[in-house]
Amino acid sequence: MARHDAQMLKGVLSLLLLRLLAAEDGYGYAIVTSLKGAGFPDLIEGTVYPALTRLEAAGHLESYLRRSESGPARKYYRITGGGRAELARGEAAWRDLVESVAAVPRTTPRTTPIAPAREV
Repeated sequence: MARHDAQMLKGVLSLLLLRLLAAEDGYGYAIVTSLKGAGFPDLIEGTVYPALTRLEAAGHLESYLRRSESGPARKYYRITGGGRAELARGEAAWRDLVESVAAVPRTTPRTTPIAPAREV
């Protein structure tokens, strides 16, 4: 399975959570399991739960309790209208970033020599 740079993953985690919750409501453990199954095997719960809390505090998600057949009630999250708007903004920003990265040549030929450092 793919391994992802932890800092890059942190940068897109909110986008991933909003995208997943736009499809259907979910609770913490199921969200983590879904993301792991989608190609993020190194994702740990300790990064997902604080991100869910931040998204809820920002008004992008709301939570509710749902009884579980196998134990205590679970805290479910659902995307809000503001969350859908943030998802659209984030996806557009992601596409722009990917296009910009792809536009940078893999090797850049130097057309001017590097000037020597000046002594002070």
